[in-house]
Amino acid sequence: MNLLTPFSNAWHYRELIRAVVRRELAVRFRGSILGWAWAIFGPLVMLTAYTVIFSNAVGLPASAKGGSFGSYALSIFAGLIVFNLFSELAYRAPGLLHEHAGVIKKSIFPSETLAWTATIRASVYAAISLGVLIVFELVLTFRLPPTSLLLPLVIVPFFLFLLGTCWFLMALGSFTRDVAHLMISIVPVFMFATPIFYSIDDVPPNLRLYLHLNPIGNYVEMIRDLLLFNRFPGLFLYGGTVVVSVLIFFFAYRFFMQYKAVFVDVI
Repeated sequence: MNLLTPFSNAWHYRELIRAVVRRELAVRFRGSILGWAWAIFGPLVMLTAYTVIFSNAVGLPASAKGGSFGSYALSIFAGLIVFNLFSELAYRAPGLLHEHAGVIKKSIFPSETLAWTATIRASVYAAISLGVLIVFELVLTFRLPPTSLLLPLVIVPFFLFLLGTCWFLMALGSFTRDVAHLMISIVPVFMFATPIFYSIDDVPPNLRLYLHLNPIGNYVEMIRDLLLFNRFPGLFLYGGTVVVSVLIFFFAYRFFMQYKAVFVDVI
């Protein structure tokens, strides 16, 4: 496998991926009166609630001292966007092959494309939440920091990390449904090891290294730095996180493709 194989494969099946994503997006709000307005309304309500709560009821952590309550609410919301995107895929990926077992068993279906469709679908909703965040930031601060233009440099490797995670969990989940139950058990706990309601700067120095082993937490911190605080992420943090993400992407793709022929018999 050369480095371009996962991308050339996806490009080859681009029409299939586009059709599946379009269908899944259309089905999500089918039958509702407001339709896609719910995709905006949900994040809007959540962010409004955080702003109200942290403006009146809850104290700020050390990293937020000197900042506004609104900016702290935006910081939490940014962290939740990243973590919820990851958690949605972690919950769904182990059952994706079982979910499409009928098609996979009855036809020569490129099952590796399911990771692309699931990740793109989840990313669309995350992008809507990100749009709500940006609107709120403009309302509160009347500007976006110049560093926000560099967001694609963080979002692209994060997308690759999510794809790799999806492939790996799909492969494991095909052999045993225990993987799905494991994700349901550990992902909520994993949330507390991710700097969503706090910053890594709030953690004692001797524990920060362990938190940096969590790629999700690193992406939360980097996206906050670029989008909210007009800071460049540390070069070592960025480079290390990107390298880990790319390695996970290629390892997971190779792992999935190695056992692809076996999935038909076990799902």
